[in-house]
Amino acid sequence: MPLPEPSATLMFREAAEAADVVARQFARNRAVLETLAARLRAAPPPFVVTCARGSSDHAATYGKYLLETQLGVVVASASPSVGSVYASPLRMQGALFIAISQSGKSPDLLRNVEAAKAGGAHVVALVNVEDSPLAALADTVIALHAGEERSVAATKSYLASLSALLQLTAVWKQDTDLLDALERLPAALRAAWACDWRAVAEGLQDATNLFVLGRGLGLGAAQEAALKFKETCGLHAEAYSSAEVKHGPMALVGPGFPVLAFAQPDDTGAGTRAVADEFAARGAQVWLAGAGGDLPVVTPPHPACAPLLVVQSFYRAINALALSRGHNPDLPPHLNKVTETV
Repeated sequence: MPLPEPSATLMFREAAEAADVVARQFARNRAVLETLAARLRAAPPPFVVTCARGSSDHAATYGKYLLETQLGVVVASASPSVGSVYASPLRMQGALFIAISQSGKSPDLLRNVEAAKAGGAHVVALVNVEDSPLAALADTVIALHAGEERSVAATKSYLASLSALLQLTAVWKQDTDLLDALERLPAALRAAWACDWRAVAEGLQDATNLFVLGRGLGLGAAQEAALKFKETCGLHAEAYSSAEVKHGPMALVGPGFPVLAFAQPDDTGAGTRAVADEFAARGAQVWLAGAGGDLPVVTPPHPACAPLLVVQSFYRAINALALSRGHNPDLPPHLNKVTETV
């Protein structure tokens, strides 16, 4: 079967919808988030727990840094196997438990939600399918409002998960800068979609592996990019913190080794740029998205918005790269849209 043109894939069309999805989500979710935020301010949770897999877990990584830096609340990631396989009861009295899923159907996620509720947590579901089993179990449902997503590779639902976490944080904190950034984010996403990252698609056409670097709020973006390289392009990619990569993995980086780096526009950015410069000095093939980098980026309305914008630019490039490597990004081999792990 011949491959489609880049703009004809489901992945391209769905990713292009992200700005409209986010604008719709912000408008529709404001009331439910104000109610939830008032509850959280009145009875602050001692800690927050996230539970997710795949792209949703990369959104949870972003949520961890976002909530910890903006609200000072400790965020932990629950291992789904603890509840679904080991069936270990966990003490979560008063905690906020955030489950993130596009479909809301995976059995392991549902079992962990049940365990969290039994342990005394308030369960919030970030879910795209509003009549899903996850939504039925949750105490509060924050709908992603992404609409149907048919491509196996998640795009608009991933960005909708990030924007939902961003809106939750802004409303909970009552932060005027963040709230103002929400108003400007859809326009910034449209500009990010227009950014030309053709250099990445052309430079990785014959690659066999690469590193993707990020740090802090940008680490989840690096994780998401590495997953997309694997599932849509058949290209082995590993995501690392730009600090963690120096603890061993950097020994692999030499002449010609590909590295894609996301320099977050905050205090972590300088360190990421320094590592990218070090790798380039060794002869590595480096692309840097961020201040001083060679990939065009949109100035975010707030630093916390930057990961959404770089991922949106990346999605357009990865769609083109997949096709140039002979892969249909909508139909990765051996994968299904809904993965139901136990």
